[in-house]
Amino acid sequence: MKTKILNSKKIKLDKKSIHLRKLILECLKSEKRGHVGSAMSLVEIIRVLYEKYIKKNKSKFILSKGHGCLALYANLYDKGFIKKKELLSVGKFNSNLGGHPEHDKVKGVEISTGALGHGLPIAIGMAIASKIKNIKKQYFVVCGDGEMNEGSIWESLLSASKHKLDNLTVLVDYNKLQSYGKTYEILDLEPLTDKFKSFNFNTFNINGHDVREIDKCIKKVLKVKKKPSVIICHTVKGKGIKIAEGNPSWHHKSFLGENDLNEIEKSLGT
Repeated sequence: MKTKILNSKKIKLDKKSIHLRKLILECLKSEKRGHVGSAMSLVEIIRVLYEKYIKKNKSKFILSKGHGCLALYANLYDKGFIKKKELLSVGKFNSNLGGHPEHDKVKGVEISTGALGHGLPIAIGMAIASKIKNIKKQYFVVCGDGEMNEGSIWESLLSASKHKLDNLTVLVDYNKLQSYGKTYEILDLEPLTDKFKSFNFNTFNINGHDVREIDKCIKKVLKVKKKPSVIICHTVKGKGIKIAEGNPSWHHKSFLGENDLNEIEKSLGT
């Protein structure tokens, strides 16, 4: 049975989500390049996590799809982890904020990610260590759907299931596009829901741009005992930017011209 595809295009972005996208736009204006589509599909997922669930000494967040870091940087600035001057330095020479997040350089970044398939296995190691040490700590990991092609992802999921990691929540940014095109054409993930269930994961499908739905689902997940959970977040690549929505060519832009930046501004009402 294939995963039920939710229509994420109908969700209207609220003021906070538009504000976060405007912060990403400021980064793009500064360096005129970046993973635009990848970041825009992530904004609400990371927003809800930082507004409600990422708490000092009680939880950790790991962005396994490290190339979506512009969304992370915008949220880190919004929550006071980094300053505006640092945010606007993304991609510049000697900046701490690169095209992928780096641990020990950026406050709030738990591990360096970028090589896909690494973040989740590391998070699972952390979750197992917490269990061994009897430390109550929740681990939230965001993976990309293209990243799910990596064998290291599925090997680590087996380990999470074996150790009954109820302190682990995986959120999949399921925008159905990756760097070269549609996921089902490149390497089909379906039936994704059934695959996770076969790995003994508590499995949910939600609209990844609906902040209330994301929050409600995470609350349910945190009540589950003796098994890990996955939330398949149905999203739109480039969400909020008309010319980028559902367009794989906006996965990454090496050079954003004035027309591109103007189109982004127009979409965000600036």
